[in-house]
Amino acid sequence: MTDTSTATAPAPVGVFTRDQVEILSTRKLEPEWLRDGRLAAYDAFAAAPMPTRAAEDWRYSWQRFGKAVDFDAYAFPEERGPAATLDALPAGLRAVIEESGETSARVAQVDGTVVWREVPETLKQRGVIFTSLEAAVREHPELVRKYLGTALPASAGKFAAMNEAYWTGGVFIYVPRNVKVEVPLRAYRWIGDAGTAVFGRTLVVAEAGAEVAVVDELASGDFGRTALHAGAAEIFSDEGAKVIYTSAQRFGRGVVHLQTDRLSAGRDSKITMLYSTLGGDFTRVDAQCLMREPGSHVDMLGIYIGQGDQHFDHETLQDHQAPHASSNLLFKGALDDEARSVFRGLIRVHPKAQRTDAYQTNRNLVLSAKARADSLPNLEIQADDVRCSHAATVGQLDEEEIFYLLSRGIPKGEAVRLVVFGFFAEVLDQLPLEGVRGELLRAVERRLARKV
Repeated sequence: MTDTSTATAPAPVGVFTRDQVEILSTRKLEPEWLRDGRLAAYDAFAAAPMPTRAAEDWRYSWQRFGKAVDFDAYAFPEERGPAATLDALPAGLRAVIEESGETSARVAQVDGTVVWREVPETLKQRGVIFTSLEAAVREHPELVRKYLGTALPASAGKFAAMNEAYWTGGVFIYVPRNVKVEVPLRAYRWIGDAGTAVFGRTLVVAEAGAEVAVVDELASGDFGRTALHAGAAEIFSDEGAKVIYTSAQRFGRGVVHLQTDRLSAGRDSKITMLYSTLGGDFTRVDAQCLMREPGSHVDMLGIYIGQGDQHFDHETLQDHQAPHASSNLLFKGALDDEARSVFRGLIRVHPKAQRTDAYQTNRNLVLSAKARADSLPNLEIQADDVRCSHAATVGQLDEEEIFYLLSRGIPKGEAVRLVVFGFFAEVLDQLPLEGVRGELLRAVERRLARKV
């Protein structure tokens, strides 16, 4: 028999080869089901085409993506040892942790390794699991295998497949039935070196009646050359559960951030997600929420501030598969210098999803002549008893508001900052976590202060 495996093997993409997947899985002593899943995901990644102008969902970003990403320039980060104390963490990461607010428990990942964890016994005694995804594979294989990759399969896209093939470290959160975690759980992801490719993954499972809030902090220093973060998140809320998920992205310059997230809402459950996008050179977020049972509701919120030549691309889907479900999306952005944003949103209502109630709004402030925002909201309605609408605006600052502040003796730079700051308040006011809301307001204020 002739061996044809070499002829049919997918071509490598830079350093990202099938052999690297096998080496990774073998080194971590992973079970066969996970190894096979990684290899299948790699095949999907290698077979999927790179973004081009012909791809509708990349039309406004493919050229900037090509300039920002060089798959030949990346290397896998070295595995790190655990940090015994907070003081042993990198200084930049410590600063992020120390300025964070109240928390029930904390996990920190540096590059591809979870190096520090602080989870009180009282939380464990209530059945809450908050650990690295790698550890969860060993300690809770039945839970991980039940959920991992089910909302976000490798077929979801090239970079979803890439993450499934190469993820390391990761975060796993499980909240048992009717358990309520009143104070947020916090996960920190830190990229320490330029030229590295990091693959973070988050899996959140809230059983029936459970409540949990999760804050994901993504940060790094500024780099003179590129670094890659290709992340993914899967969030499940079962019947009557409530999940609040906040992603605070403040990577430094030089970072390319590709994020693919899937939210799955069960009967009468509620998920609130907020994206805060402030950092990095190029950010692409593909976020989809699935209302899979009647009574489910999802709020998708987003704020972004672009400066310099930053490029932010948000692709969203509100996917209504069940009747009597609802969703609301509100994304707002401010763009200065030569920054650019792309928003492409879709509300999809399936034929049996009667009594759907869904809204989608994207608003943009353009603060300079060279900044640009493209906003493309869409509806795809296959049911006849629904309430759905979408809206998009791209505009400049209200001169009357600026004039009013100037007439009160406020300098123009400060006046602009106050107006933009108020512009974002409508989004942040919908986040039901007062402490986290205050942290995000301070982050926005610091970001805007750079231009004064």
